[in-house]
Amino acid sequence: MGSITTTASVDTARVRLSGDDRSSPGATDLATRLRRARLGLVVFLIAVVMIFVSYTSAYVVRQGLPTLDARTGTLVHDWLPLQLPRFLLFNTLVLLISTLTMELARRQATREATLAAKAEPSLGQPSEAQADGMPWLAITAILGLTFLAGQWIVWRELGARGFYVSTSPSSSFFYLLTGMHGIHLLGGILALLATGTASLLFRLAADSRRVVVDVAAWYWHFMAILWVYLLCLLEFAR
Repeated sequence: MGSITTTASVDTARVRLSGDDRSSPGATDLATRLRRARLGLVVFLIAVVMIFVSYTSAYVVRQGLPTLDARTGTLVHDWLPLQLPRFLLFNTLVLLISTLTMELARRQATREATLAAKAEPSLGQPSEAQADGMPWLAITAILGLTFLAGQWIVWRELGARGFYVSTSPSSSFFYLLTGMHGIHLLGGILALLATGTASLLFRLAADSRRVVVDVAAWYWHFMAILWVYLLCLLEFAR
């Protein structure tokens, strides 16, 4: 009986030394914070999805609806086909690359939190892993800004063709859909900049940084998926 107890104690010690002890208060608190943050993100994304679902329905229905011509008094179709600029492909590539760098930042933040939990560093002393993880967030933010700049170039190209917001329903929906996506993506960029600033200036704790980066990463991936969906909608649902 004594040998069994000794063996169990040795196994428990090995588990704790390997960092797999999930019953520690710190690990439990971090897991709870992650679940709550992800749940809040899901609730917010559901609202975003509903917004774009309504836009999609209006986009599809409006294509087939005629409008009354004030001059002739007859119903006419005013939906002008909109040829999408090829530069959108470059923007899409930039955004997809940014999802890769964002995922690397998320995994780096996870490793930082794990190392900090094992080493238990003193308060206010950032680890080397934190310094190595910062460039991924910066690169993602730069790519996000590049995407928005590319969208501005696309809008200018459409304007040069004579397609403005009020030119036709098709151009109005293009500006609306891409503009709303750009606003939501800008919110993600601001979150990344705030996270990087807090990490550098205020020595954000590794576990807190992991929660923020994790939520920002999933939000960023959602924005990439949403953009691909919008691009397919504008290209094929015509």
